[in-house]
Amino acid sequence: MRPQDAGTLRGRCPTSLVDLPPGVAPERPADGLLSVELRWMDGRITSVLPVADAQGMVLPRLVEPHAHLDKAFSWTDYPNRSGTYAGAMEANMREHRTRTADRVQERSERALALAWRHGLRAIRTHIDSLGPGAACSWEVLTERRQQWKKRIELQLVALVPIAHWSTPEGEQLASQVAAAEGVIGGVIEPPCRGRAPRQALRHLLALAERLGCPVDLHIDEASEHPAAGVRQLLRVLSTMEVSVPITCSHASSLSLLNPGSLRRLGERMAEHHLQVVALPLTNGWLLGRRGQATPVQRPLAPIRQLRDRGVCVAVGGDNVQDPWFPGGNLDPLALMAMSVPLAQLAPWDEEGMAPFSTDAARLLGLAWDGVLRPGAPADLIHLPAGGWPELLSTPPQRKVLAGGVWVQD
Repeated sequence: MRPQDAGTLRGRCPTSLVDLPPGVAPERPADGLLSVELRWMDGRITSVLPVADAQGMVLPRLVEPHAHLDKAFSWTDYPNRSGTYAGAMEANMREHRTRTADRVQERSERALALAWRHGLRAIRTHIDSLGPGAACSWEVLTERRQQWKKRIELQLVALVPIAHWSTPEGEQLASQVAAAEGVIGGVIEPPCRGRAPRQALRHLLALAERLGCPVDLHIDEASEHPAAGVRQLLRVLSTMEVSVPITCSHASSLSLLNPGSLRRLGERMAEHHLQVVALPLTNGWLLGRRGQATPVQRPLAPIRQLRDRGVCVAVGGDNVQDPWFPGGNLDPLALMAMSVPLAQLAPWDEEGMAPFSTDAARLLGLAWDGVLRPGAPADLIHLPAGGWPELLSTPPQRKVLAGGVWVQD
């Protein structure tokens, strides 16, 4: 047996991410971090036991539920210095018209290498799938998916206006997405009134159901018309049966609803098993702008209120140094550090940790939920001298274990 085939690590782990043996119930620590000893062999955890004391912090390798690898690192050439949604779209379209396979390969390879070192095990990436840069983006990222599959699971989402799925070209694209085991996506722009958006959504959902593809929509990414897109989606779902998972990415304007309306909407979303990806960084940057004034309200998916109604909510990083947001580097710990104050989440509680861990894994339909237990992958992030202050300081130092082998920088 090689030395790397087996190992032991002691550290403090969030209690919500540890599954202890039956009958073992240590007192819950005040800071939510339980000292444990982890053992692994042949890439799998063999035991998780509480110990009296341990140094540092241990997390499972984490998940990025919403990214855009095709346009990553394009801010320098295509900046959006106004910081507006319209400015981002205009720069995005200029970049898309000049996109080549070589550029997408360089960007995505750089992004995946960062994700690997930072401790990500899965990424769902949306791909601009209509226009001159679409074909090369799909070709390159399909290749990246295959080449990286033993290190990072890559899910591909076709991002187009929802009406495109009602065209013959949309049908052809859907077959391509299904062949790549991908996700059918779309953009629903407010105010999205009338029958046309519902007809487009109905066709999109029927297509996804027929092909067995999950759905992930850019919806209600706005500072006005609260929940206009989600309400249209719910009207459609009330008239048809859909079994494939449906994700509502952004859902930012839902925070503009009054508490009663939001509670009722959340209950309807839970009834139809809708999932949400909140994207605090990009939406905090783009939305709620009023000229040169500091925004007094930043639309952001109401994470806690939706989870209270039973909706699965994950937090994602979205953009990586592109026209939509000048920051980001596929570091899940940096994402946590920046999102915690924006969304006022407490990661030492299960409600605050789940959107970054177990709910993110559930939303992507991953085989492992991210809880450390015997039989789970030996996939860990270790902060050797860390606790919550270190984790919430950017960037925290860490070591990454993947399949029982320490990742080398």
